[in-house]
Amino acid sequence: MTQNLMFSLSALVALLPASLFPYRTLGIPGRRTVAFWGALGLAVLGPAVAAAVHVGGEWHTGLSTTLWVTIAVCMAIFAVLCAATANAWRLAPLLLPYLVLVGALATLSQGTADPTLRGSAPAVWIELHIAVSVMTYALLTLAAVASLAAFLQERALKAKRPTPLTRFLPPAAVSERFQVRLLAASEVVLGFGLLTGMAVLYYQYGTFLRLDHKTLFSLATFVVIGCLLLVHVRTGMRGRSAARMALIAYLLLTLAYPGVKFVSDVLMR
Repeated sequence: MTQNLMFSLSALVALLPASLFPYRTLGIPGRRTVAFWGALGLAVLGPAVAAAVHVGGEWHTGLSTTLWVTIAVCMAIFAVLCAATANAWRLAPLLLPYLVLVGALATLSQGTADPTLRGSAPAVWIELHIAVSVMTYALLTLAAVASLAAFLQERALKAKRPTPLTRFLPPAAVSERFQVRLLAASEVVLGFGLLTGMAVLYYQYGTFLRLDHKTLFSLATFVVIGCLLLVHVRTGMRGRSAARMALIAYLLLTLAYPGVKFVSDVLMR
């Protein structure tokens, strides 16, 4: 067993307690207990260590490394939100199982092509662009989870049939606030990421724009999020329509970021 695979499996196991914890009292929101914080801390530490081992001092472009770094950043932001707000932790039943699935994919893709990133642009620009890209995807992941929570709450309210899951999740209005704020943060960071990407392209190819799959999907994500936020401000659009647009934006960025790597590292290998 290689070192990277060992740490991937350890990180995957570290995610399990936090992903299962909410389901012990599903339907009863309760409080953030010491057990919850312990499970959350383990879920933050495991992926962070795995990501650090995969990176190994220099960025690798493989799918497994990309996914573990994304999970680590997403868990770190989620932990901050849990500490700073009263209801963010109630998104755990949706977020943590999803990250377990992503972690499983990262573990299974271990051993695929994982070359070191190379380029003629200054290292500081490349590293800044990577950091911004990872932050964008992590924020949009959380926004998509909040959107899904709002969607489930609205559906339960219209049907007048709340479920144990919807009783645990944040109220619809709170989920929508999370959604809008996380989308706004994603839009700002994504815009900065597009600018840093242009700088890297200029250093490497002498042009500010290349119409490849990653660029097109990223631009489409920026446009969709911008339109959603604009419509929300002008008309107050919320509920299922807003949730669907947020999930579409997340799908587009997924295709741009890990999706391209999955095709190149796994399907075309």
